[in-house]
This record gives sequence, C-alpha cells and structure tokens, in this order.
Amino acid sequence: MSKKIKIIVAKPGLDGHDRGAKLLARIFAEAGMEVVYTGLRQTPEMIVATALQEDADVVGLSSLSGVHNYFFPRVAELMKEKGLTDVLLVGGGIIPQEDYDSLKASGMDGIFGPGTPTTEIVKFIEDNVRKKK
Repeated sequence: MSKKIKIIVAKPGLDGHDRGAKLLARIFAEAGMEVVYTGLRQTPEMIVATALQEDADVVGLSSLSGVHNYFFPRVAELMKEKGLTDVLLVGGGIIPQEDYDSLKASGMDGIFGPGTPTTEIVKFIEDNVRKKK
C-alpha cells in the first residue's frame, strides 16, 4: 500500500475568509489524503515550519485578498531555503490569470483560480506530487 499524500492547507496573510480552504481540506481528505489545516493568518515562516514538522508532500495556499503576489513567492522562497524542493506547492483563490506566469516562475507548481473543478485540483496533486520526490 502506498503512503497517503500529506497536504498542508494554509491561509497566508490577514485574509479571514477560509470557507473555501476548509472545503478543499475536506475534499482532499475524501480523496484519501492526510490533511493538516493551519488555520487563518499564517505567516510564510509559519507555513514552511508546519510543512517541515509534518513532513508534507504538498503545500496548498489559499488567497482571496489579493496578496498572492507577495505571499506565494515568499513561501516558495522559504521552501527552497529549507530544502523543501521535493514538496509540491500549489495555490488557489481569487487570482487573476495574468498573475499565473509570474507565480509559476517564482516556484509555484500549480495555480487554480475561481471555478476550477475540485476534481481537477485533486488530479493535479495526485499526478504531480510523486514527480517532485
């Protein structure tokens, strides 16, 4: 039996809207993943520390407040500094399509905007998590 995918679901910054993140956490759990939800108002340092502590396979970031262009690249930078280059980094929320390329260039492996089917997100994680190992 293969090891369950362990995903950290995190809300960086002061964004207080976590309904979507909680919904995705449940969807990931129902897909057979082990989920650690960090809660609201996490700093990039807190998120990366959790990923290290939990030996995560995936870090999933959620942003609805327009701060993704700062927080997502910062998490990617810290993950590189801490040697988490084998951990899949994905993000979603209210993210304009025109920001996708710069976010991917900063180290994000996948970006999911409004309306992305949850099955597509789960499949992306399942298809790509082991490639990073």
